[in-house]
Parts: sequence; C-alpha cells; structure tokens
Amino acid sequence: MKHILQSGRQFLDTVAKKMGRFFLHLRMRNASEAEVLAAERKMRGVEQLDKLQRADIVVVSFGKSGRTWLRVMISHLFRVMHGLPENALLGFDNFHGMNRSIPKIFFTHDNYIKDLTGDHSSKQPFYGKRVVLLARDPRDVAVSQFFQWKFRMKPHKSAINNYPLAGSDTSIFDFVTGDGGGGIHAIAEYMNLWAQESPKVENFHLLRYESLRANPHEELAKLLEFMQVSATQEHIDKAVDYSSYENMKKMESKQQFRLAGGRMMPGDKNNPDSFKVRRAKIGGYRDYFEDSEVAAIDTQLAEQLDAYFGYS
Repeated sequence: MKHILQSGRQFLDTVAKKMGRFFLHLRMRNASEAEVLAAERKMRGVEQLDKLQRADIVVVSFGKSGRTWLRVMISHLFRVMHGLPENALLGFDNFHGMNRSIPKIFFTHDNYIKDLTGDHSSKQPFYGKRVVLLARDPRDVAVSQFFQWKFRMKPHKSAINNYPLAGSDTSIFDFVTGDGGGGIHAIAEYMNLWAQESPKVENFHLLRYESLRANPHEELAKLLEFMQVSATQEHIDKAVDYSSYENMKKMESKQQFRLAGGRMMPGDKNNPDSFKVRRAKIGGYRDYFEDSEVAAIDTQLAEQLDAYFGYS
C-alpha cells in the first residue's frame, strides 16, 4: 500500500511540475524565447534547491555518467534490505516514505540552481550536505550525450540546455568537440568547478564510473559507508548482480520501471542507440572517430580538464 501511495504522489508531483511550466509559458507567451527559457531555468532551480535542502544525501553527475545504473543498484540494495516492491525505483524520498530508515537521496545533474541564485562560480548550496560526485571520462560522456540528443532528447530540452537544434545535421565529432551543452568543453567546465569546490563540502565522496565498473562490490561498499548505510556483503552482491549490464538492458526492453517515467525506457525499441542503457563501454568513444579525430579529442581533454579526475 505504501508503494502505491508513493507512486501516486510521485505522479502528482510530476503533473504539478509540468502544469507549472505550462502556465509559465502561457503567462510569458509574448516574451522572447530567451526570456522564457531563462524563466524556466529559474523555476527548475527552485525545484532543485528545494530537494537539495531536504535531502540526506546528494548524488551529483553530468548527464550520461552512469547515474541510472547507480540508481538501479542502490534501489535494489534497499529493496533487498527492507522488502520493498520489485519495480520500485529511488525517486528522492519515495523509499524514505516506505521505510524511514532509508535516507532521502537526491540524484541531480545540478544544472539549474545557479540560474536561481545567480552564483555560477561556487557550489555554496551544497557545502553542508553529504555529496557524492559521480564522474566519468568526458570523452565517453560526450559521445553518449550525442546519442541522447539525437534519439531521446525532446526539442525543448535541447533548447533550454544549449544543445544543437533538434533535427540538425551536427556531426558526432562537431558535437563532441564543440561548445554546446553536451560536448567536452561543457563537461570539463562542470567537472572543474566541482574539483575546485569539493574541499569546501563538509562530506564529499568522489565515485569514478570506471572504478565502479572495474570493482563494483568494493566501490559500492565504500559508497555505502560514506552514505552511513549498513549493508551485508550479501546485500551488496545482490545489488551488483541485479544491476549488471545484461540485466539493465533486459529491464529497459521490458519497461520494468515504466512507473518511474521515461528514464528507463528506449526512445525507439528498434534502435539500439535510443536506449538509455546503450553500451557502457569504457573508452568506447574511440569507436566513432578516425585516429586523427581521437588525437584531437584527447588533446582537447588534456588541455581543458582538471588533473584531479585522472582522465588526462
């Protein structure tokens, strides 16, 4: 019963957010597109800041850095530990509503709070929180962002986040190396600010996607210790097994988490590149470029990304 009530509340929250944005656009129908997008970014900032302030744990990542995989892994851990429904997926405080011992976990790409506060050079709202930064090689992220933009992203989301116009013929190389919202430049800027600000966060944990892939049991155990969640080795083993690449692909094909919205559903079931769980290959960006292009991409990363992350 609690799961049904929480699902219903999540649905109503989603409807309320969409209605709020609809009325914003209605009120500003005579304003310029730039003014409307700026106002919507601030509205989204209000939503993000509210959850940030109420969260026990914050998981921050640039889009396509493995957040859904981590969310499924942690969701299953709590389901096993507390006997929660099989198709339940962490959505901020829904698990906390079913069992008060489960922390409220805010998964965020942290892309709108600065529009609300006007502070683009610090992470001050995060300083007093328990923050996990999920980092992934920007070269792999940028390639995944390209396919996200091409096959999954709604036109309005492209506009609000400075991606190429929907349907444009931007090449994968130009997307990855350009100044748009999903390219290496934007990803490095985002990660560099977190590298600069991380010492100011009271409780901070860097989780590298590549480390989680290589040693999932050990990295999940470290993460849970940071989150102050007590789990047995059996709980950890089951969570890792459940969130394997093969099972993630199977669950997306079956739309197992359809109640959680579109985050675990393919854009087109007949197009492998439209799946949320696409390849999960470390260093897979090289498969899409000529040797000279790979060299240019590697040089760009070395010049732009802070050595803190170890990807250069």
